[in-house]
Amino acid sequence: MKKLLGIGLLLALVGLGTGYFIYNKPHQNMDKAKSDLALDAKALFTAFETDESGANEKYLDKVIEVTGTVKEMSTDDTGNISITLETGSDMFGVICQMDNLTEHEKTDFQPGEKVTLKGICTGMLMDVVLVRCVVV
Repeated sequence: MKKLLGIGLLLALVGLGTGYFIYNKPHQNMDKAKSDLALDAKALFTAFETDESGANEKYLDKVIEVTGTVKEMSTDDTGNISITLETGSDMFGVICQMDNLTEHEKTDFQPGEKVTLKGICTGMLMDVVLVRCVVV
């Protein structure tokens, strides 16, 4: 019985140690992150629109460098900046949510401006979404 209790205590300590390590793991520095892929916003959107499951396999959770024309920019109540890039669709686009952990040199984007952003692809809801974006 004491042996079983000792094994259980050891497993609990290993689990707690692992959880603590994962919780305190530092975030990836997006300025220095290497891009897995580089393409334009229209090609990225078209890939998800035509074959979402195939695009998920190819782009999901990857650092993607996307180039496009700014359709609109918005800032929410907490100061988070989102940039929507043109894709040729009237209703949908590629949304790039700027990284809150990075100091950005540029935070004001005008419609029609050509930009290249790098971020982590989280897939497609109605728009293709990239999070933790930085200007390249």
